[in-house]
Amino acid sequence: MSNITLRLENVKKLQAKRWDNDDHWDELNDLLVKELDEILLIEPENTAALINIGAIYSDMGENEEALRYLKKALALGSNDKNLFVNLAVVLIYMEKHQEEYLEYLEEVEDKVEDPLTFKAYFDPQAH
Repeated sequence: MSNITLRLENVKKLQAKRWDNDDHWDELNDLLVKELDEILLIEPENTAALINIGAIYSDMGENEEALRYLKKALALGSNDKNLFVNLAVVLIYMEKHQEEYLEYLEEVEDKVEDPLTFKAYFDPQAH
């Protein structure tokens, strides 16, 4: 197993712990972004890292930044289920037209989730 794979597994574990540590939410997000940035310095086309950093930025409310990373993963040909979910979530939060995010939601059904990626948080009550 590569060092990058181990690092992505650790990112996913740390990301899951954010929800149990509201008091340290900002610090954990900063740590996750730093680690994913470092991974992307080594492997700039690592789609799992791009998808995960997009999810973190979405969770932080930085949707323009999230979209930039997610679109790059899409352009690199990622077929990960979480990419399409995250694109839809970000576009909903950005209040884009329904047609723009529905195309990604329709794609989700045929996709498989990469075990190294995660979904952005979505609160349907917020919209």
